[in-house]
This record gives sequence, structure tokens and C-alpha cells, in this order.
Amino acid sequence: MKLNARRIEDLDLKNRRVLVRVDFNCPQDDKGRISDDTRIRAALPTIREILARGGRPVLMSHLGRPKGKVVENLRLAPMGARLAELLGIEVLALKDCIGPEVRAEIEKAPAGAVVLLENVRFHPGDEAGDAAFAKALAANGELFINDAFGSAHRDHASVCGVARELPAAAGRLMEKEIAAFSRVLEHPARPLVAILGGAKVSDKLQVVDNLLDKVDALLVGGGMAYTFLAARGVSTGKSLVQSDQLAHVQAALEKAQQRQIDVLLPSDHVCAANFAESEAAVAVDGEAIPAHLMGLDIGPKTRQRYAACIGGAKTVVWNGPMGVFEWPAFRGGTEAIGRAVASCAGYTVIGGGDSVAAIELLGLADKVKHISTGGGASLELLEGTLLPGIAVLAKS
Repeated sequence: MKLNARRIEDLDLKNRRVLVRVDFNCPQDDKGRISDDTRIRAALPTIREILARGGRPVLMSHLGRPKGKVVENLRLAPMGARLAELLGIEVLALKDCIGPEVRAEIEKAPAGAVVLLENVRFHPGDEAGDAAFAKALAANGELFINDAFGSAHRDHASVCGVARELPAAAGRLMEKEIAAFSRVLEHPARPLVAILGGAKVSDKLQVVDNLLDKVDALLVGGGMAYTFLAARGVSTGKSLVQSDQLAHVQAALEKAQQRQIDVLLPSDHVCAANFAESEAAVAVDGEAIPAHLMGLDIGPKTRQRYAACIGGAKTVVWNGPMGVFEWPAFRGGTEAIGRAVASCAGYTVIGGGDSVAAIELLGLADKVKHISTGGGASLELLEGTLLPGIAVLAKS
């Protein structure tokens, strides 16, 4: 996964309108206040570098899923206000992202200011990858920089289409993300340990298959672990098991055995009688889960086994929680893995919303070498997929 594309320093930015695809898809509370500005902060190095080199940044992003229509509570003005606070300069948030009025506003923007276009998904052409919409967006700039790793797995007009219209380069965040996953997937220090969690094994089968060609050990938790256990003939009670995936999981386990890859599965559990936050947590000391219970988290012995494996690793990649992380009674496994990853002396990478939330909840984010800004994009990289938003830069 090499980045054979221009970098920012390869472009002459001085006095040029630089169209930048950022990912400002930040969560907001019910009053429209930003509850997590991580993605805005992640774009700051690229924006500051463009300004320092005399460029005129014109930013574009999506927010939410307006489905091609204007949705008032999905406007980007709050993101612009927060960006202005972080940069300490004026950010001009526009009411649209294409058209002559938009271009006129860009031209009128004072030197040293940043322009933020309106939510690109207010137009159906963005998600459709419409070439005409891409041309209209490209008319706002003279150069294009893609710094939206979180959208790099989408062949959208604002991600890929504009790169086909303008001289394009990767932003600093994009470079950082690609470098991190290249280090994990192409030339890892060994042992390489992958930790996979989440509810459905069907969402991770391609990841499992790709990683079994690369890792020294695979640690499995979350709901997907029960399909793995069932494939080994272990009783799983009322736990989530995708019966239609058992043959695929058995094939993966056989592949791991042939390649002498350690696949670690839960040997004890934290269970409940029903899937509800109010249910009492029940410890089950053993692989088999009683018929009246369902597994909702890995147990203490499993946590210790997994932590020991992580502690001996030279490279670790983690995607997905170990249990129903949203409920405190079933959060312990995910927290234990988070602490183990943070304590690991090797190169550590976290991708995926709940995994990132766990490490941030523990206040240990600064102990991890790389935390990805793109859950879906990082998952597809782990599947071995070349993301279209990266591929188009290599072609530009």
C-alpha cells in the first residue's frame, strides 16, 4: 500500500486556491454543539501548512446523511466556528458548495482566511460520484488536497471526482494514516498481533482472511467470538451466533491451523439472561455458556491471556470492542484490552469507533502510537482493499 502521489510540498501553493477535502463529520449534541472535535483537530496540520505557504484553503466536507437535500441541523457552520477558534483566524462558512455565488465569495475572502464550503451531501451528486458535480466543486479551486481518510473508501465526487479534475496531493493526515497501516500490513515488527471484536463475524470475515496471511496471533472478542466458538463445537447458550457463517469460520480456523497462527478465543465470559442493560452480569468460568445465558463480554481469565499476548507483541492492531461496551457491566473486557494496548511497548494502531472510544475513556489515547480517524476506511484497509480515495491520488 504505497502512496505514489504528490505530497503537499510538491505543489506550488502560493496565491493558489487550494481545495481541501476534510472530514468534519463530527458528533453533535441535541443543541447542535460539537461533542468531539477530533476530526477538526486532525486537519489542522494540513490547513496550517497551506496557509504558511501562501495558499488559500477552501475546505469541503460532509456531515451526516442528508440524502441530497438541505437539512438545517447538518450545516457545517458549527464546524467552521470551532475551526476558527482552533486556528485563531477567520473562517468563512458559506451557504452552498457550488455555483457562481460560491466562487465569488471565495474570491472576496481576505488573504489569510479559510473558506469552508457547505455540506457537500446537500447535493445528491456527491454520493453518486457524479462527474458534473465533481467539475462544479473543482471550479472552486486550482489545486486539490485530500485529507479525508475517513471518506477514502467512498468513490464520491468530493473524494475521487475532484482528484480527476485538478492536480492532486495527499494531505498530512492522509499520509499519516497510510504510513501507519503500511507499517502494520506490509513490514511489521514481529510478533504482529491483531485484535478483532464487534457484533457480527460476517462484517469481519474478509479482515480475518487477509490478516491470517500476515499476523502471528489473532485475538477474537465481541459477539463475533461466539460464532467462532460455535464453529469449534462449544456451547454458546443464547449468545449471538451467525449460523450461516459457521462454514466460513471453520475454513478460517483451518487456514490458521495450517499456517500455525494462534487464534485465541474466550475461555470464560461475562453473561446475562437477556440482552438488556438492566440485566445482572453473570460470570461463567469456562468456554461453554449455559443454555439460559448469553455472552456479552470476555471474562477475567480471557482478559489476562489476551493482555499477555499483547504485552509480548512488537506490532498490535485493534479493531472492535470485546463486549457490549456501551453498558458499564459489560465494558470490562474492552477496558482491559485498551489498557494492555496502551501499555504495549511495540507499535500500536487502533481503528474503529468503539475501540477509539474505549482508549479515550481510559485517558490513554496518548499512549497509543496511532489512532485512526476512519473506522470504515481502516477496516477496508485491513481487508486488503486499496481505497478509491487513495488509488485516485496515485493515478493523478
